[in-house]
Amino acid sequence: MKERERFIVTALVLLLLAFWLGFLFHRSPRFPGSAIGGVLGVSGAVLMLIPLAYLIVKRIKILNRWVTRFVSMRTLLTWHIYAGVLGPILVIFHSSHKFDSALGIALTVMTLIVVLSGFVGRYLLTRLSDTIREKKETLTQLEISYRQVAAELVGDPGHAAMLRSFTGLFTRWIANKLILRNQLGQESPPPMRALALVDAMAEIEYAVKMHQWFKSAFQWWLRFHITIAFVLYLLLALHVWAGIYFGLRWFT
Repeated sequence: MKERERFIVTALVLLLLAFWLGFLFHRSPRFPGSAIGGVLGVSGAVLMLIPLAYLIVKRIKILNRWVTRFVSMRTLLTWHIYAGVLGPILVIFHSSHKFDSALGIALTVMTLIVVLSGFVGRYLLTRLSDTIREKKETLTQLEISYRQVAAELVGDPGHAAMLRSFTGLFTRWIANKLILRNQLGQESPPPMRALALVDAMAEIEYAVKMHQWFKSAFQWWLRFHITIAFVLYLLLALHVWAGIYFGLRWFT
């Protein structure tokens, strides 16, 4: 399901960018104020409010407990993702590439930034989490293999003496070359397998720490995404107010 979701959302984001670039070839100043244009604008704005509802439900504990009695947070996150892309697509349709006002241009730019930042943060963070989990599983398997080899070393003093002979930098390099040639098979002596396992575990532990550091750094990315999302909602509110004020006043 994750792969399917990733494929669909990626296609929608590319579609959004394609529609946005349509201003190079098309512009219809009257369409945003038409009946169809208005329906698209209102529909897009409503969809864009769903991500805001998700943020509120996620952070207010009382509301979270009440809402999750009927809908899981995973389902709400799915709605958040799809509505956060479909809404901007409808808004781009609504604009019909009429980017004449500063407010309209700012609203369009912020919409694209929010969608792209959410897309990158969501799937890159998911990828980092999956990679960390896979590497930890591999590290556990290596630790089991190392304990088995360590038991063999304890039972044979000759193996321990051989292991000490490969503690130097040059001799360690030779040992790694021999291990690479034997591909860590059972034909490799226990000391050489122990050295290979130690090197592999050290590399994976370092990779896990680096991935965890990047994952922690992405918490700042999430804060950035939320901050610019609220800026977007402010611009959207101003846009709606301007549409009502400068549109409906002609009926008075």
